[in-house]
Amino acid sequence: MAGKTIRYIERLAHRRAMRRWARAARTAKETDLGELRALRSSARLLRSHLDGLIHVGDERLALPAIGSTNFARPHNADWAWRPELWRGSLPEAGASSVQTKSMFGSEVTVFHDCALSELTLRQIRNQRERDIAPYGLRMDVFKFDGSFLSLVIDLPPDAVQGLRKTHLLGMNTIVEMENPLEIFGRLNIRHGPNTEQIVRELPLNEQDVTVEFDLAYSKLNEKRIEKAWIDLIFEGPEMNQITLRDLTFSRRPRAAL
Repeated sequence: MAGKTIRYIERLAHRRAMRRWARAARTAKETDLGELRALRSSARLLRSHLDGLIHVGDERLALPAIGSTNFARPHNADWAWRPELWRGSLPEAGASSVQTKSMFGSEVTVFHDCALSELTLRQIRNQRERDIAPYGLRMDVFKFDGSFLSLVIDLPPDAVQGLRKTHLLGMNTIVEMENPLEIFGRLNIRHGPNTEQIVRELPLNEQDVTVEFDLAYSKLNEKRIEKAWIDLIFEGPEMNQITLRDLTFSRRPRAAL
């Protein structure tokens, strides 16, 4: 009973506050300047709290849901993963004049050899009806005086647990760009003192891109695998805007040769 009483009192106080601010807005042109100054200060403080609430509410209530790990994967996949940059909000949403070895979150690092960086990266909130990932990554590249630009995605430890040469590692991404360019994916697997590398060019004739790295013909030492990472390499990125709406990985055993 006490709970119902408190809720009734809160609703009553809310209605009174709404009526008070509505009346203040209607009579602002005739209000004494001293009182108007005080009302303006209170309104600005209230607006800052309301704007914060609306911003968080819009983000949390928009689809796709933050933290979503839902995406299509092979039916026999024994591992699947979406990096945090595409899964949840980062503490720093973006940066300009991005320097080489800059990290975005704990899994994505930018590498380039530009003398003067005119590269901007920004995490964006996906809100299109067809989007599955909660967030995307947008890169704006202006003048580019370097020879390479890449994003390095560190794969988590469970990506290499039980990894065998009989596995196929799949990468799926949704790419948008202002101007055509070539993008390559390079899988790197460190095993002992050596690093095995497999390179695939992304087929960019469509937005939803899938490539698979076949370990069958590699020289991988299965007993000494330590870690794995992916390089996304962008060829000729100058004066372009590139958006990665989603990026996911999966692992499945291949059919017997």
